[in-house]
Amino acid sequence: MLPTVKDLRELVRLFEAEGDDLYVRWSRGPDVDLADAASSRDGLTGIPLPGLSANSLRREPWWGDRSIRLWLARRLYDYEHLRDLRGPDVRPWVLRAREVSRGPDNEPLVVAVEPLAWVADEVLLEARRLVDGQGSAEWGPMDRRAHR
Repeated sequence: MLPTVKDLRELVRLFEAEGDDLYVRWSRGPDVDLADAASSRDGLTGIPLPGLSANSLRREPWWGDRSIRLWLARRLYDYEHLRDLRGPDVRPWVLRAREVSRGPDNEPLVVAVEPLAWVADEVLLEARRLVDGQGSAEWGPMDRRAHR
């Protein structure tokens, strides 16, 4: 049974313990994803991709010694819309994996997936409050639907 991260503090601890090479995936979970040949499909063409699409949690060097908590919050915030887009029972989970390619949205495609933890809804709410609290009028989720 996969443990659940219940707040950003726990996510930071997981990140610090496991290292920068972690990803978050928005799906029905590792049991479903790994049973389905561990491959995603391009949403536009339906072409099978050479791995699962995921979003990197890696802290970039330019971030420096700024808050890891804020970094992880914005990584969750950026893609929270995927839960609504992909349907019921979709939720985020953290994994360790090896990147093999990039998908059509330049997202990492990963293999050799090791599930680490579910991310609770409370973490998403905390992430949204933290990002919104930055007061940036230029910041928002990476949701294509907002531009239609």
